[in-house]
Amino acid sequence: MPSWRRVTGAAGIVAGVAAAGVGAVVAAERVAMGRLRGQAELEPAEPFGTLRDAPLTVLTGDSVPLHVEIGGTQTAPATIVFCHGYTLNQDCWHFQRRDLTSHRLVFWDQRDHGRSGRSQRGSASVSQLGEDLQAVLAAAAPGDTPVVLVGHSMGGMTIMALACQRPELFGTKIAGAVLISTAARGLNKGSPWMPGVIRPVLSRVLPGVLAGAAQGRRAALVEQGRRASSDLALLSTRYIGFGQTPVSPAVVGFLEQMISSTPIEVIAQFGRALLECDMRDCLAPLGRIPVTVMVGERDRLVAPQLGLELATGIPGAQLIWVPGGGHSLILEQPVLVNDAIGALADRAAREAGPGRRSA
Repeated sequence: MPSWRRVTGAAGIVAGVAAAGVGAVVAAERVAMGRLRGQAELEPAEPFGTLRDAPLTVLTGDSVPLHVEIGGTQTAPATIVFCHGYTLNQDCWHFQRRDLTSHRLVFWDQRDHGRSGRSQRGSASVSQLGEDLQAVLAAAAPGDTPVVLVGHSMGGMTIMALACQRPELFGTKIAGAVLISTAARGLNKGSPWMPGVIRPVLSRVLPGVLAGAAQGRRAALVEQGRRASSDLALLSTRYIGFGQTPVSPAVVGFLEQMISSTPIEVIAQFGRALLECDMRDCLAPLGRIPVTVMVGERDRLVAPQLGLELATGIPGAQLIWVPGGGHSLILEQPVLVNDAIGALADRAAREAGPGRRSA
């Protein structure tokens, strides 16, 4: 087995080449961020991370407590359940929680993320997340109330996993889905932010490096380094997380804060699970319901062509192509995202009919 020194040495070479590839862009972003910081004082303060709703604890099949919050209008005829992405938590749905209050809203932190409990080592898998979503649905949207599922990135894969496990729910209980900046497969090929020449090598090396960094005292050292490099983290978040749309530094900082609060061992475990994910055989049940797939043209984490592939793989899916949009569309283009979610929820409510009872 290679030593930690050898692994980190090899990774350092690869990471150095990658850094050189994005260095010029990050330098340009530094200038842009400086300008944005100067404008920040002119913007009204947005209470990121402070919006809260009625809490509920849901136990998974392996006894992990999931933190769930239920808000919006409790008498609405349809419930929207939001599934967040990798290294984030339910607070990432800030603009959706703020603006979609005419619907019944359910937010939850995926296991090992946010306020949810930690799972046993080895239980970080997309399949497990699908089972967790099933538990959330049973507890937070019981009975025959129709549900619209919304998933960003890993959250979209969570919905696909549920489709594999409980296909009978799609077209009955589940009346629609919005899949944002996600894919059914192909993440093992690397992300667009990685220089193309070394993308395959970097995508193979990175999981092992993360796993090594999450062990014992190394994890503590890595966490210290993450806290010390906040400025670089902010610039990297702006480049990798967003596209060409102008965004407030407060939004960038909010996203970076969520990422930095996720422990390195969680990043390592779920990173490997996502790289190994292939959900193409799970898409058929999604063809039974209205599905909207949203793809950002400048997504630097999930290659846009994978989003296009997902849309064509779901019969009848509607594609919303976002010119200049990045990976974090829910924060970068909230009005567009909210319109898509609201339209599906309204459709689900209309098609539910008087025979369905409200939540």
